[in-house]
Amino acid sequence: MMFESLPEMAPSIAGALVAGGVIGFEREWRGRPAGLRTHIIVSLASALLMLASMSQSDWAFHALPEENIVTDPTRMAHGILTGIGFLCAGVIFRTGFTVHGLTTAASLWITSAIGILFGAGLYGLGVAATVTTASVLIVLRVISARMPSRAYVDVEVSWRRDGQVCEAEIEATLRAIDTTVRPGIFELISEGQVLRRTWRVSSGGDTDMKILAGGLREIDDVIGYRFVPRDD
Repeated sequence: MMFESLPEMAPSIAGALVAGGVIGFEREWRGRPAGLRTHIIVSLASALLMLASMSQSDWAFHALPEENIVTDPTRMAHGILTGIGFLCAGVIFRTGFTVHGLTTAASLWITSAIGILFGAGLYGLGVAATVTTASVLIVLRVISARMPSRAYVDVEVSWRRDGQVCEAEIEATLRAIDTTVRPGIFELISEGQVLRRTWRVSSGGDTDMKILAGGLREIDDVIGYRFVPRDD
């Protein structure tokens, strides 16, 4: 491939950069682990690899005598989307009941797909995919925020082991917020002196969490608590 071919590839590269930037900006704004730079690099890498696979006639290798080489760019696309799965797995983590990072992983995956579209010269489809993805991440979040809903929170509470009625008081306090509270992990820590347990609680918002925090503080044997909201 000579340098004079680069102008022909400029639209693909520019489109991939813009698409990755648009999607990455939303993730960066939300403070997610994979933000602007990561999405741009994923989109650009996908586009470049796709461009390279479509230009195999310029690769620096020679076929054996009397052999024909059949190129198949779709193999590169399959390899890219398979490989991006390892990167997506790096942004997914679990805390208690909650799995975080699924939306960011999905955004990385579709950003890679959009990069492939631009690399393959499917500019219209690439632009449509970028606009649709940005709409899903931004517009639907605004709509969701305005809809009446209840959020789920992982509540982790620690109390002294010798507190005879402490657990019952904690559960009563939780049920004042959510009657369908679900118990989870049960641990014995601090050399057997402290019990720690996790519950999943449905919350109406910040007010419920303040009420819950106040109730837990009134229980003498409680020595610590933590609220982890479920959010991608």
